[in-house]
Amino acid sequence: MIRAKVIGACGYGGVGISELLFRHPEAEAVALIDIENVGKPLSGLYPHLAGFVDMPVVAPDSPDASEAADVAFMATPDGVGMRLSEAELARGTKVIDYSGDFRFNDKESYADYAQRIGLDPEHLSPDLLAGSVYGLPELHRKEITKETSVIGNPGCFAVSCILGLAPAVANGLVSTSSLICDCKTGVSGAGKKAHPVFHYPARYEQMNAYKLAGHQHVCEIERELSLQADETVRVTFTSQVVPLCRGIMSTLYGDLAEPATEAKVLEAYRSFYADDTFVRVYDSLAPVGTCHVRGTNYCNLVVSVDERTGRLRVISYIDNLVKGQAGSALQNMNLLFGLPETSGLSIPGAYP
Repeated sequence: MIRAKVIGACGYGGVGISELLFRHPEAEAVALIDIENVGKPLSGLYPHLAGFVDMPVVAPDSPDASEAADVAFMATPDGVGMRLSEAELARGTKVIDYSGDFRFNDKESYADYAQRIGLDPEHLSPDLLAGSVYGLPELHRKEITKETSVIGNPGCFAVSCILGLAPAVANGLVSTSSLICDCKTGVSGAGKKAHPVFHYPARYEQMNAYKLAGHQHVCEIERELSLQADETVRVTFTSQVVPLCRGIMSTLYGDLAEPATEAKVLEAYRSFYADDTFVRVYDSLAPVGTCHVRGTNYCNLVVSVDERTGRLRVISYIDNLVKGQAGSALQNMNLLFGLPETSGLSIPGAYP
């Protein structure tokens, strides 16, 4: 069995990976670590886990936390993974970090990201950046191997936008100067926190755009799309929060480079993702939405060509807490240890 630590076990990302590890046929959580709720069983905080994940939460300085494991999931805020990873790697533990600490391979790119969210641009473990791999398996599967030590799990908005636009830019179907990402997320995307903005009366029947000056996930989106296009790509990105618990809907636009039918674009998308179990491509008439990916590791893409205006429109649906977080992390773990990519993730979700 793969022995896994969950660091930051009490947040949404921590409980999400704990749920998935419980169902995994070849992995188990051996330590649930957090600075809060020490000594309490995880099921005491999340009653739906009663009888399934009753392991108590331990402190970061406890003996259980310092023991070696095969992999550590850092379900922690920015800045924590870079402080803890070297010690984990010294124990022979692979690291999958949820934050932006290891999504970039050089100090300059990390600094750009950090400044967007008001963090110190200095990386505390710069020597680890060059060897880290961006954990989006659909684009970086060949780089995620048993030799890989550090994975930078992608941001949730980034997953939805990159998967939605990668086939279009890779195949030269759109003008890369025309890309627009109009993204809506549920409230859980902000994490588990007490804040007036997330108070129920402040969120019910309320929608608003935020971070219009520059969302941090734009760094990932532009980097990955630039790699696919083999040229510099810039996007117009608007993030919005809607009165929904979980789920992301990204409506993505681009001017067609030359006239194309929806059938032609669908063919390109389905060919691009032919080997990717967790990306499903639909035509413009498909009746799909956020509820069809809720609780799953799937990304549903609805491809539409507006022949009247000459624009491509792709609607990308993911569960921000699964494909946008814990599900991608588990998918990365499977690849790190040579397991089938779908292990522990082949579930249909729940409807309605």
